Amino acid sequence: QLQASGGGLVQVGGSLRLSCAASGRTFINDVMGWFRQAPGKEREFVAGISANGANTEYAYSVKGRFTISRDNAGKMVYLHMNSLKAEDTAVYYCAADRLSYRVRTTPQSYDFWGQGTLVTVSS
Repeated sequence: QLQASGGGLVQVGGSLRLSCAASGRTFINDVMGWFRQAPGKEREFVAGISANGANTEYAYSVKGRFTISRDNAGKMVYLHMNSLKAEDTAVYYCAADRLSYRVRTTPQSYDFWGQGTLVTVSS
């Protein structure tokens, strides 16, 4: 299972760190990703990280502001979000891709999903 946390209300320009805790099956060999879904919009890729942490991918809209990282020993994946904008408001989900060694950006590629954590950026 994946448990996302760390969401909340923050002002424009602020920062948040989202956490994703893995339990049960091991995710150490999985690509991990963060996605988000705003009201009325489709779920979109935000960031992803390879199993060993060496490779990361980011959506263009968050590049330079967000950083994904993972701690395999602690079974955690993080999303550090800086310089938040109102358009970053969404429910954020962490997810695991068992089948790929590289980061994929489509939600359909991911097998396991956390329950989501809401991030609200107020202007």
